[in-house]
Amino acid sequence: MDRLKSFFITTLIGGIIAVLPTVLILAGFAWLFRFITNLIQPLTNLLLIKSDLREITADIVVIGIIVLACFIIGFLIRTRFGKFIFHGIESTILKSAPGYNLIKETILQILGRDKAPFAGVALAQVFCNDTLVTSFITDEHEDGSFTVFVPTGPNPTSGQIFHLNKKYVHKVDVSVEEAMRSIISCGAGSTALIKGYKK
Repeated sequence: MDRLKSFFITTLIGGIIAVLPTVLILAGFAWLFRFITNLIQPLTNLLLIKSDLREITADIVVIGIIVLACFIIGFLIRTRFGKFIFHGIESTILKSAPGYNLIKETILQILGRDKAPFAGVALAQVFCNDTLVTSFITDEHEDGSFTVFVPTGPNPTSGQIFHLNKKYVHKVDVSVEEAMRSIISCGAGSTALIKGYKK
């Protein structure tokens, strides 16, 4: 009886482990689609008024228009005149918006399009005990102490800044991009960080 019970439980768990990642991916795509369609709802409604399209078709058309607009903007920015206009708008308007620089840098890091503004990755003892947190070194001072940024997961654009004695900051040989991916995935893939700390 116990063997049958154990077989049933392990088989069920095996099935859940096999199916759950696919279910979560599909649920993630469904959530993302709902989020985008809610975001573009005003444009969809405008298109529905002007045409006889079904709502799902109108959503797809609007998303296609947005993608095309992004492509055109990206193409224009590659030209000298486009760069001049964009940098003018960015320096006078966008950079004054709270969090714009951090969000832009994070997106560029995720896409691998820019060098990280951090000096390195570290595991920091921000509470001066055995607790370790993933952090990015933002500055190193003359007395040997460090300033680190500890982002929150899964949103690395927010977090806290700590000024710590060097004995509480343990540099690890892990790229900023790899550490950022582990934060976005709520700690999944942190093995390299722990291995780097134990060396």
